[in-house]
Amino acid sequence: MDERKGGRRSLSSASGEDRAAAAAALRAALPAGGLFADKDWRIAPRGFPLAPKIFRRLEELGPRLLVFSRAANLLYRRSVEGKAPEWIARYLDAGKSKEIVALAREAAWKNNLPAVFRPDLLLTEHGFVATEFDSVPGGIGATAWMQTAYGKLDARENASRGMLEGFRAILENESGLAAIVVSDEARDYRPEMEWLAEAMSAVSAPSTHTTAASSAPGLRVRVCRPEHLDYRNAGVFLDGERVGTVYRFFELFDLPNVANWRRLADAVRAGRVRVTPPFKPQLEEKLWMALFWFPQLADFWRRELGDRYFRDLREVIPFTWLLDPTPLPPHAVIPRLEIHDWRRLGEFSQKRRDLVLKVSGFSPRAWGGRGVWIGSDLSADAWQRAVEEALEEHDRSPRILQPFAHSPLVEHEWFDFETGRLVTMRGRVRLCPYWFVVGQEPRLGGVLATICPADKKLIHGMKEAILTLAVDGRETPNPEPRTPSP
Repeated sequence: MDERKGGRRSLSSASGEDRAAAAAALRAALPAGGLFADKDWRIAPRGFPLAPKIFRRLEELGPRLLVFSRAANLLYRRSVEGKAPEWIARYLDAGKSKEIVALAREAAWKNNLPAVFRPDLLLTEHGFVATEFDSVPGGIGATAWMQTAYGKLDARENASRGMLEGFRAILENESGLAAIVVSDEARDYRPEMEWLAEAMSAVSAPSTHTTAASSAPGLRVRVCRPEHLDYRNAGVFLDGERVGTVYRFFELFDLPNVANWRRLADAVRAGRVRVTPPFKPQLEEKLWMALFWFPQLADFWRRELGDRYFRDLREVIPFTWLLDPTPLPPHAVIPRLEIHDWRRLGEFSQKRRDLVLKVSGFSPRAWGGRGVWIGSDLSADAWQRAVEEALEEHDRSPRILQPFAHSPLVEHEWFDFETGRLVTMRGRVRLCPYWFVVGQEPRLGGVLATICPADKKLIHGMKEAILTLAVDGRETPNPEPRTPSP
């Protein structure tokens, strides 16, 4: 890369030759085994610049989502205790065994919240809207790697170590060893976690942004399978060394396939190890987005969130329905759809079914772009079958319904290594900001941008997508492409 007196040349204003060299350097910097098992993506020579107002709104979202998570945790507990309507817990416990429900209600971790949370945000003409909230998110290692790799090429391209420092801060403990436990079901993400563990273990002097409580050097982080942990009266061990913190990188619906999970839960109860995210499947349900819009709960949300946060989240969380086949009174209709029976939803014309149907949670279909039906993309028969299945499985696997969020097209550049040229792609953007809860405060570690080709309705990681960092347009001279302003 060209060097200037003020430092490296910005990738946003560099020549095509320099940007091509940057893409080659990024590919060369990838770990030998990649970051995701058998998955690839299009490499961009620079980050994706966000309009400054959008980036500021994104920074402000973390505290609001943390308060929302606390309120959700409280509402579930109150429902269980009979201090709030019982149907709240009934909805959230649907499809879970008695043992899992009992685990979710454990007093030992009743106030614990996930230490990492990531909303999936679709960029729109007016800012962004949330499609889901993930407390066991993939992409942590990949985003941390991008910060490191892009930062070596251009100090302005978000060269922070926010992901490494944030993840390190939530894992630190007195024993000095943390284990990232990855199940076989989540094995596609094991390579990025292995890179992340090695990178965190190598950090001995975190920056001044790291709090005193999280700055002590010496933390070692290892990735292992569940069966590799050894349980003793003295604690939890990995190859003879005591583990102070376990990062649970497996979904709770997969517990029957996770070796010794009951012994891990026992160790947490006894105070022998700390686990995050906690064993709370109720917090991993998408139907919280529907509960947020229930008129009966508006006073609760406004009281717990405060008027400002309540209004702000109503702009981010789209109106969401929960499909419940319980018959309505003769005079009642489902709000905004103006139908009396959910089965009428299956009869909607293609124009009216500009809607998205999703599995709420606690299911192998509830993540990774699975368990999602876009009404306008389906035939009338396929849409009707999806609605009928949702109603039939309500008690076992609840579904939510949302308006389809139309994202504007943007342009971003990637490098085609087969043809040896830079290619400008038109596509739609999903933003994934990662927050780490250090102490009682959320810390934004970084933002992953996934740009999918214009013909793709579902925006998620795929080989045709560009994966890069989302950066503040204020830090990028002459940012191109421009993103919509709110």
